[in-house]
Parts: sequence; structure tokens; C-alpha cells
Amino acid sequence: MQFNGPKLPFFLTMEPLGLSPVYPMFLLGLATYCLILVFNLTLILTIALNRQLHKPMFLLLINLPINDIMGATAFYPQLITSLLSQDGTISQPACFLQALLVHLYGGGTLLILTAMAYDRYVALCCPFRYSVIMSSGKVARIIAAVWLTDIIVIGTIFCLFVKLRFCRSAITDMYCNNPSLMKLMCEDTSINNYYGLFTAFLLQSIALFAMFFTYIHLLLTCLLNKRADTKSKAIRTCVTHLMVFFLFELTTLFTVVSHRFDEVSPFLRRSIGVSFLVFPPILNPLIYGLNTREIRTKVLHLLLNKVSPFILTRGPGKQTFNTNTHKSFLHSSSEIFILSN
Repeated sequence: MQFNGPKLPFFLTMEPLGLSPVYPMFLLGLATYCLILVFNLTLILTIALNRQLHKPMFLLLINLPINDIMGATAFYPQLITSLLSQDGTISQPACFLQALLVHLYGGGTLLILTAMAYDRYVALCCPFRYSVIMSSGKVARIIAAVWLTDIIVIGTIFCLFVKLRFCRSAITDMYCNNPSLMKLMCEDTSINNYYGLFTAFLLQSIALFAMFFTYIHLLLTCLLNKRADTKSKAIRTCVTHLMVFFLFELTTLFTVVSHRFDEVSPFLRRSIGVSFLVFPPILNPLIYGLNTREIRTKVLHLLLNKVSPFILTRGPGKQTFNTNTHKSFLHSSSEIFILSN
């Protein structure tokens, strides 16, 4: 697939980052990327390595950190390299790959959250038929449908570029995306524009309806419960989940729409456009993962089991760390961790 027209150079130029001093910003970007990898890989390994967590809710949830790693990897390596070299150029293939991965990340997040909302709705409204409705085969089909829909919908956006001719090389964002790529074209981009807006509003509307409908039912059910701790936990869970979701919805919607209006400040557009690649990959594993007691407990045991092999048994006359002490330590630590949360 050949994207470059005869007048377009092989390298494209992004907007200057305008971040200083350089090395502290480079270290901050590197540390943030490493933090995202640690949080999301921990969640993936915890679910994958524990058969007790191979339930519909967690099998759907594991797709979220995979998707977050894809989005972060599409953005951070290019950002870190640009900061270190102070060079804002990117090759055409790399630019289109970055744009594809960023859009797959955005669409994937909405579709995965919709699937998770459906799972919670079934568990809430059909508890006695939950195991039948959310069987392992049904969960596998839902996961396949999520990724297949994401690939087809987003892939179509970039297939529309094939027959168009490019004659500019200045990317108007800090990363490549569909709106900024459309501004490189000399020809009519109405089809690309309308299809991009349609898919954005469609995916966001479906996710918004699913989340709103599910959490309204969840709140009403829990508020009718007489236990005060159940009510407070339900409200806390719903509020945190909805805050992260609406933050993602607003930032993605603003990013898509702002390119259509010249009156929007370029600095504001770039800042908000970057935020949906920075905050959700950090917050999602904490809010949807470690906020769940089963995952918290398994993460704690995973960390302790990885650290404990490095504790060596001491020689004669020195204190020994035996198996019973180890088991007691694991048990007491997990109890303290759960009670404190």
C-alpha cells in the first residue's frame, strides 16, 4: 500500500513539542511509559496466571490493559525519541502505523468498556442465568467481535487514504491521527471526514448508552440494599468508573471535533488530544483492576511470591526464614491489605 504522492517528502514534520527543559521532560516521559507498562503488565499476568480469575468479568477485563499498552506504545516511544533528539520528523510508514494504532486504541477502549458493561448488566439482572448466558464460548465470541469490529471500522478509515494524493508534510498534532493526515491532502476529503465523524459518534454513543444504562441499574439495585457499606461501596465504584469513562469520552470527542473548527486554539487541541493517551492507560488498571478485591489479593500474592525467593536462609547462629513463617507472612499481609482497602 503506497501512501506517498509525488510531491510529498518521505519524512513528515510534527508540531514542535515546546517542552523544556529537555532532559527532565525526557525522564518524565520515560518514567510514565514504564509505569504504564508495569501497571498493565501486572494486571495481565495476574489474570492470566490465576485460574481462579478465569471468569467472564476478568477475561473481558484483560483486554483493557492489552489495549492500553498498544495505545501507549503507539505514542510514547515517538515522544521520547523526539524529546531526546529534538527532532519532530517521522517517516510516512511510521506515521500511518502510529495513527492506525492510536485509533485502534480509542475504538478498542469504547468497545471493551461496552462489553464489560454488558457483562455487569447480565450479572445484575440475570444472576441465576449468568453462567449460561456468559459461558466461555459466549465470552470468546464477544472478545472476538470486539477486536474484529475495531479492526474493520478503524481499518476502513485508513483504506480511504489509498486513492488520495498528498501534497503537504506538516502534521498539526504531536502524534499522527486521521484528522491531521486529512490536512495533508490536496483533494476533497468529504468521505473521510463524514466517515470519521460517523464512526466516532457511533462508537461513543453505544459505549455511553451501555455504561449509563448499566450503572443506573447497578446504583438502583445497591441503593435498595439495606446495608450501608454496600451502598457506599456501590456509589464509590460507580463514581470512579464513570469519572474515568467520561474523561476519556470528552477528550476523544474534543480531539475529533476540534480539527473541524479553525477557531479552536492549537495548543488546547494538542494538550487535550495528548491527555487521552496519557491518563487512561495509567488510571484504567488502577480503577478497573486493583480496585477489585480479588485482583488486589492475587497481585499481593504474586508480588510476595516473586520477592520471597530472594530471601535467603541464613547460616548457623543466624535467624532462619522457614516455610511456616513464609505462609504466615503471606496470610497476615493479605488480610491487612484487604482490610485497609
